[in-house]
Amino acid sequence: MDLAQYIRNVPDFPKPGIQFKDITTLLMVPEAFRETILLFKSRYENKALDAIVGVDARGFIFGAALAYEMGLPFITARKKGKLPADTIAEKYSLEYGTAVVEIHRDAIQPGQRLIIIDDLLATGGTVGAVARIVEQLQGVIVEAAFVVELPPLGGRKCLAPIQVHSLVEFMVE
Repeated sequence: MDLAQYIRNVPDFPKPGIQFKDITTLLMVPEAFRETILLFKSRYENKALDAIVGVDARGFIFGAALAYEMGLPFITARKKGKLPADTIAEKYSLEYGTAVVEIHRDAIQPGQRLIIIDDLLATGGTVGAVARIVEQLQGVIVEAAFVVELPPLGGRKCLAPIQVHSLVEFMVE
C-alpha cells in the first residue's frame, strides 16, 4: 500500500513557505492506519523491545496503537507541565523558539530496550530531546521510528548515531 497517497499536503501552514504533511487523512482510512501499525510491528516484533516511547501528540497515536498491538508498555514524552509526577525535562530548539519535553522519572528502567516513535521527522529536535531523556534514564534506544520523514531537513543527521526508520519520505525544501 502506498501510504504517501493518504498524507495530505497543506501549503503555508503553520506559516508561509511550510509544506505541512498532515497525517490526519491517513488516520481517516482504517486500512491505511492499520497498514502503518502492521509495518511498524513487522519491523520491531523480533527486536526484543521492552517498551514504546511516543512523542506528544501525534506520536501517541502511532505509539499507543503499536504498543497495544505488540503487548508492550507505552511511555509518554509530553510537553512541559502535562505530566503529574516527578519528571526529567529537556529543552530543544524550534524554528520559532524553544520548547521543553518531559518523561516521568520512573517510566524507564536502566537497560530497557525501546523505540521512540513520532509522526514526522523534520529537523530532529523534538526526538533528539526525548532521546537525551531516555539516555539519562539509562534506557537503550533501538531505533527512532516515523511515519513521515523530510530528508532535506536533516533530522536523520541530527539524531545520529541513533538508527532511524521511516515509512514515507517527501523531498521538501
